[in-house]
Amino acid sequence: MTEPGLRVLSYNVHRWGDDREALARVVRACAPDVALIQEAPTWWGTRRKREAMAASFGLRYVGGAARNAILAADGLDLTSYRHWRVWRPFIRRRLRLIATQLPGGAIGARTTLPGHSAPGREVALVVCHLGLHIGGRLREFRQVVRGCESFGVPYLLVGDLNEEPGGDLWAKIAEAGLTDNNTGPTFPARAPSRHIDAALTSPGLTAIAVPLSDVNSADLVAASDHLPILLRLT
Repeated sequence: MTEPGLRVLSYNVHRWGDDREALARVVRACAPDVALIQEAPTWWGTRRKREAMAASFGLRYVGGAARNAILAADGLDLTSYRHWRVWRPFIRRRLRLIATQLPGGAIGARTTLPGHSAPGREVALVVCHLGLHIGGRLREFRQVVRGCESFGVPYLLVGDLNEEPGGDLWAKIAEAGLTDNNTGPTFPARAPSRHIDAALTSPGLTAIAVPLSDVNSADLVAASDHLPILLRLT
């Protein structure tokens, strides 16, 4: 018997640049209704690459913004699709070096959660990837949350936050009343030690972490430098 709820996968796929066959096996084993992707392939042939990636997962490409993308299973309706840019400093410092950052953004859509006997309810699913500039992350996060709230329904916000719990960003997450449903470190995939990927739910939405017990551990290491987060929304 299929468990009630919506299966949502959050995954930083490292630009679709590692073992693509292993990545496809990981996503197919997770069997998501929706995949919220960070570091989706970009540059030349962006849409073609993302559609090919989605097809390899057994999903369809819905849309993207910056390096984020939404993929969905056939038969799942997504509405009120929207995306937006976020402010990000072009220059950042790393140790004694100066580096540039790609533009940031977020993408989201609404869908209806399946219910038991009562009709389902609408929720928003949003994905982002925050930058490496410390101060910039806080401003990005505020913009992303405003975008999430603009849907007017409970929401799930997932993404690579590039910051571990205990930092200033996580204080803002708590102030916003959001709950992180990621149960452990996800980076690096080979020996996870850093909790920088999050799956945040607003009040009124329940997320249950789904163990990756059906996923081959060697595939997880080969597929990306991040581990995925699999949730069931109810």
